[in-house]
Amino acid sequence: MSIASNKELARRFVEDIWGTGDLNLAEQLIAADVVDHNPMPGLPPGRDGHNAMLAIVRAAFPDATFTLDQVVAEDDMVVDHWTMRATHTGPFMGIPATGRPVVLRGVDILRIENGQIAEFWHIEDIVGVLGQLGVLPPPKP
Repeated sequence: MSIASNKELARRFVEDIWGTGDLNLAEQLIAADVVDHNPMPGLPPGRDGHNAMLAIVRAAFPDATFTLDQVVAEDDMVVDHWTMRATHTGPFMGIPATGRPVVLRGVDILRIENGQIAEFWHIEDIVGVLGQLGVLPPPKP
């Protein structure tokens, strides 16, 4: 695949799969045996684990919108930086719905193989979201 098509796959991963919760598209773009190098504890491996995490996030933040802020690619690797804006209307990580708006930022590194995501590494500002939800004390001056 070309670098341009790998970038487009990353865009669809962020905006179309995560932005809408489209599991049919996840079946197409994510390999069944995808390796998540930062999995959430307790979730199954592979695409099933990815889809379980997607369901958790979409249930807690059903109005989530994802914006792809930057994308850089070389060979079979793509790095994307994204922003999620949402309202916390369902339980998340044991936290009952607060009704508060949140902004979450994250970065993914995707390895593309045969037109699908074969591996990914990711980091999200979960601590920032917990602060926005009011479950962490504010920073001391």
